[in-house]
Amino acid sequence: MTTYALVGDVGGTNARLALCDVDNGAISHIETYSTQEFASLEAVVRHFLDAQKQDVKDGCIAIACPITGDWVEMTNHDWAFSTAEMQANLGLNSLEIINDFTAVSMAIPMLGETDVMQFGGKAPIQDKPIAVYGAGTGLGVAHLVHVDKRWVSLPGEGGHVDFAPNSEEEDMILQVLRAELGHVSAERVLSGAGLVNLYRAIVKADRREPEALKPKDVSQRALAGSCLDCRRALSLFCVALGRFGGNLALTLGTFGGVYIAGGIVPRFLDFFKSSGFRAAFEDKGRFRDYVQDIPVYLITHDQPGLLGAGAHLRQTLGSVL
Repeated sequence: MTTYALVGDVGGTNARLALCDVDNGAISHIETYSTQEFASLEAVVRHFLDAQKQDVKDGCIAIACPITGDWVEMTNHDWAFSTAEMQANLGLNSLEIINDFTAVSMAIPMLGETDVMQFGGKAPIQDKPIAVYGAGTGLGVAHLVHVDKRWVSLPGEGGHVDFAPNSEEEDMILQVLRAELGHVSAERVLSGAGLVNLYRAIVKADRREPEALKPKDVSQRALAGSCLDCRRALSLFCVALGRFGGNLALTLGTFGGVYIAGGIVPRFLDFFKSSGFRAAFEDKGRFRDYVQDIPVYLITHDQPGLLGAGAHLRQTLGSVL
């Protein structure tokens, strides 16, 4: 008889819930709910579990916010709760609440060749450190290390490190954004809003007035070739994404690979393939040789958050991934 656990991937707009086969990690019974339609996370979980009619005793839910203790307050929603209280109310033996990029990082050991697309480098070295990052609403970052037959995710807020330009054009972007924002983090250019910031900085540096564009407007105009400013912004986005990934590779010696997650890059995949991403990744001066063999992968699996939440829970329950 199959033993199921609850897994979830919750953002400000949607809550994705599913069942995970504790024996093999297979994800099934995936449902997506609008967070606006429920008063609390506990309410949507209870609704899901009631519909499944399974004896579920353990759960792991990934949420797009920092997790620092029992009390969790979502960044992009007004839901807030005590993990211990929700566990008790739902009658679960265990309930893990983890950061969304902790979940994405834990998915990596579960991915197959058809779940990723490689961009340069050679083969990964088994059990060496791994980095994962992704631009979406913000810039998420995590690392994964293998210790004593266990994968350990190292979460953090790496998206908020300083934006580090390495060309005259990037210097110009920094100057414009610094005048507006003060501190300019990597997330200020590597996110949906960051793509707009790049476009605006390019236009303002030329002493022109930028239009009030949304991220999809910038990418669509860039791909259509109808706006040179938008095309420059998208090109700079790809280069900055490469530089940032190379920095992650240097920081922890990620010879197990660097993985890109998130929903932005797949929207302009052909453009990304021909961009300066990989050249920027390797543009590390005296340490070019150090990073040039490190592979970069784009995660193409459609539910890495759920997959990783299941992997995290299974390992917590004693499985070897």
